[in-house]
Amino acid sequence: MPWQTLLNRGERLPANPDLAEGFATLLQQLGTVTPFELAVSGARLMATPGLAFLVGYQAALRMLWPSAPASLGALCATEQRSLRPADMQTRLSGLRLNGRKDFVTAGDAADWLLVAARSEEPGEDPRLSLAVIYREEPGVRVEQLPAIPLMPDISHGRLFLDNALCELLAGDGWDAYVKPFRTLEDVYVLSAMTAWLYGVGQDSDWSQGLQLRLLALLAGCAEVSRQPPTSPAGHVLLGGLFAQFDALKPDINEALAEGPPEWSAMWQRDQAVMDLAAGARGKRLVKALAGL
Repeated sequence: MPWQTLLNRGERLPANPDLAEGFATLLQQLGTVTPFELAVSGARLMATPGLAFLVGYQAALRMLWPSAPASLGALCATEQRSLRPADMQTRLSGLRLNGRKDFVTAGDAADWLLVAARSEEPGEDPRLSLAVIYREEPGVRVEQLPAIPLMPDISHGRLFLDNALCELLAGDGWDAYVKPFRTLEDVYVLSAMTAWLYGVGQDSDWSQGLQLRLLALLAGCAEVSRQPPTSPAGHVLLGGLFAQFDALKPDINEALAEGPPEWSAMWQRDQAVMDLAAGARGKRLVKALAGL
């Protein structure tokens, strides 16, 4: 990570309602970067917490699929609010997909989609494969869902698949992709949101102590980003990072309250995104500590 890039104050990019176009503009400005650099340097330039989240999400996708195109993408796994393979109805037959996914982050703006689909033979235990499809291909339809109060600038879609042609990624869909992505998303979204807050602190002249603690948290994120997402030690370290982030919240909220009201309003509206996966993180941490 070229930390000098982060430490130097950069011009924040204006919010673009076209998420795909905004992401392309960001990549053009950043040039060739690693996923961690994308999450940190990219989120620092974003105008809102929601856009910072989206950059972290894209970084996690690129760790999951290193060959991902440069355009905006999304992982499509959830069905009826569940990630359990046994609850999924989307099916893979040959290289054709049929089914639906109910909640796809920025799905209506994404160019490519990673779709978790059942692929076992009749009578076998549920098994997942991960397929790649492109939004403009025949048999692929994304319905944009109404905006929600949390991060309203980030759209969500419902995916419908009707005999859609796909490509398959190697490996088991659950063990190699869906399960580790939950950890990758935690790491890279935490990195992105911390970088966004650090940028707000730079722009608002927060105390040096608070800015340095945010930088220390980012340095810890850099180390955890190097751990395999299935590593028990990595899960313990990640638990420590979230504990560190939680300890910073009172000081962050106080600093925001003393600065420009638009920053505080956005953060108060969107900060709950950091708690959405807290239950799953807690279970992983308990399991990891027991394993160690």
